[in-house]
Amino acid sequence: MPCKRGRCRMAYIEGEQRGQHTLFPTTLDELIPPDHVYRVIEAFVGRLDMAKLGFIRSEPGETGRSGYDPRDLLKLYLYGYLWQIRSSRRLETECQRNVEVMWLLGRLVPDYKSIAEFRRMHREAVAEAGAELVHFRAFRGPGAWRVGSDRCFEVPVGE
Repeated sequence: MPCKRGRCRMAYIEGEQRGQHTLFPTTLDELIPPDHVYRVIEAFVGRLDMAKLGFIRSEPGETGRSGYDPRDLLKLYLYGYLWQIRSSRRLETECQRNVEVMWLLGRLVPDYKSIAEFRRMHREAVAEAGAELVHFRAFRGPGAWRVGSDRCFEVPVGE
């Protein structure tokens, strides 16, 4: 407690030092609650048939530079729709600063050109996947946002 002129008061609550090492490091998975909507997006996209929806390069190519998995970019777009973020530059920034997006994409940071090109090439498929997610939510009700440990959707009894 700092004291001035005979009057003592409590110090401020202080955060950790940025360079401080910890015995038990926090993982990205520990920062995202088990019932978070991003876990639903992860499980939902994981169960989609990307080729059937019309995503080009839904299977990796044999030659050339590896591209981003369309599932990862679709997760980023569903995140953008959820938070009303349309700009590919803003989505790139979210990948760099938002822990939830880091978790969702496994710390991938696609550049804005890749994000914009994905949108241009898959406009209808992204819209259809988004509509399926909205339909799933409307069909299943409030409990639809819960994901079980086996990445299956859970709907609690009574909801």
